Amino acid sequence: MAHKQEVVFKAIRCLKLRRIIGVGFLLSFALLFGGCQSFGAGKAKSSTKDEITMTPVEKKKAKLLKAIDRKFENPQAHFELGQLYQADGLWSQAKHEYNVAFSFDPAHLPTQAAMVKVLIESGDTTKSGIYADIYMNQVASSAAESLKLGLAFQGQALDEYALGCYRQALHLAPTSAKINRQIGYYYLSKGNRELAKSYLSRSFQLNPLQPEVAGELGRLGVAVAIPRKTQKDTRKLDKIVEQSDKKVKP
Repeated sequence: MAHKQEVVFKAIRCLKLRRIIGVGFLLSFALLFGGCQSFGAGKAKSSTKDEITMTPVEKKKAKLLKAIDRKFENPQAHFELGQLYQADGLWSQAKHEYNVAFSFDPAHLPTQAAMVKVLIESGDTTKSGIYADIYMNQVASSAAESLKLGLAFQGQALDEYALGCYRQALHLAPTSAKINRQIGYYYLSKGNRELAKSYLSRSFQLNPLQPEVAGELGRLGVAVAIPRKTQKDTRKLDKIVEQSDKKVKP
């Protein structure tokens, strides 16, 4: 009888021990799972917080780096990233990004103008002048490309080179309303009302269907009237100027 009681007691203890172990296992699993969820939620909150605390420039830089990761051969993304580095005075990094942009598009005009600017800012004025001459010579046979390079130089506040490109474009297409208009706007931005009036008037004569030019001339004290039709040859010429020149560039 005593032996039977001892067997029963052992069986009960074994069942209790199994129950305790099972409960302990469930508690451990719950704590581990809950901890993982908390860690994941904490990580997500941290990531969101980091994005909120980023400055607009940092956000733009991160966006450009992602674009470059997706497609490294993206000259525009490298150019824009170089602009951010240049604005921070990181000239070596800016030059690197511009050179990468050139490796994918040697004729990327905004990058050409930016390279000239960063060379000036970094103190290498001799090389900047050489580069500017090279870039201007590369588009010397195209009025359209000369105009675009002039706009790129003006965007970098390189007025001397911008005006040189505009004059080069005008020499190639003197009866282009578009080129005369841009030179007029250039002088207007510099406060030279007389030269602005001269070029804008010439542009309006070549193509009177330019309400924005008529408005500027009106503010400059020039009375103009917008006709219903414009000269066909002028429209054709401006179309030619707007298209990429098909001649072989030197």
